[in-house]
Amino acid sequence: MAKRIDVLVVDDSAYMRKVVSNLLQSDEDIFVVDTARDGLEAIEKVKQWRPSVVTLDVEMPKLDGLAALERIMRECPTPVIMLSSLTQQGNETTIRALTIGAVDFVGKPSGTISLDIQKVREELITKIKIAAKASISNIHTPVPYVPLRVLVPSASGMGLTPHKLVVIGSSTGGPNALQQVVPRLPGNLPAAVLIVQHMPAGFTNFLAKRLDETSALEVCEAKEGDVFFCGKAYLAPGGYHMVLQSRSTVCLNQDPPVHSVRPAVDVTLESAVNYYGPNVVGVILTGMGYDGSRGMTLVKKMGGKTIAQDEATCVVYGMPRVVVEMGKADKVLPVQKIADEIVSMLLS
Repeated sequence: MAKRIDVLVVDDSAYMRKVVSNLLQSDEDIFVVDTARDGLEAIEKVKQWRPSVVTLDVEMPKLDGLAALERIMRECPTPVIMLSSLTQQGNETTIRALTIGAVDFVGKPSGTISLDIQKVREELITKIKIAAKASISNIHTPVPYVPLRVLVPSASGMGLTPHKLVVIGSSTGGPNALQQVVPRLPGNLPAAVLIVQHMPAGFTNFLAKRLDETSALEVCEAKEGDVFFCGKAYLAPGGYHMVLQSRSTVCLNQDPPVHSVRPAVDVTLESAVNYYGPNVVGVILTGMGYDGSRGMTLVKKMGGKTIAQDEATCVVYGMPRVVVEMGKADKVLPVQKIADEIVSMLLS
């Protein structure tokens, strides 16, 4: 028998609290222990009930979702799923939440949503069950930004066409893990970096901006026809697979999802190996599922190098576990050491 998952539902709307509670309790493994109408009440009830998971609205009175999340993670660490309105402001705030501690998010349509909320029932319940098993202690405070750090004094410099590529894949817990890796890379990295984070359309642009603000590398959401340069990172946009059109050009497509996701890092890794052969460094970070295992197998076969995040620092040890168990990881490392290993592999 599955262990019961106790959930605290936080939303400023009494209607939404009732709808979400009823939706969740339609699953036999989930029990809503209580609800809260604002961030301050949420903090009190997290301490009172010690729930397995919290669903947290973004926009609330007294204390908004972001401020409440920061206090929950500091005072009583608990897996949190953000319920974000599908607006530009909501998307940006959600990305901030994911980089500072939320395990995942579910888009909450605005307006009257009695019908729409049923459409996200399966997604919300699935993500709550994943969050209940997440290693919340492995969510880390992002590293502070140090402008123009130079860790590769012998590198040829930024702005040149790369001879090597770094491909990073991540899923659940990924935005926070990426904040531990990308800002630690030097601005004159002698390679271009391709990042594939499982995330829907509308959110990846804000994740790219967040990473760009905290990194010496230039980070952007990839666009069709973008040209690769050393010292620049390209994040696959939600809803699109990212592949190479040539040795130096991005191509985006909406081919069918792979492993039920689009973008998928397997697609990007396989394309990268086609053009760069042994000059690919593949990196798989925290996430559910097995996306990346096929691509990392090909990287190894072609003589490239591979890194998997270790179990001790993963929020969800799924994608890296498969790579490790298949014997396709050259290095298995804590997330905080991955950037230095990327640099070492590029220079070897």
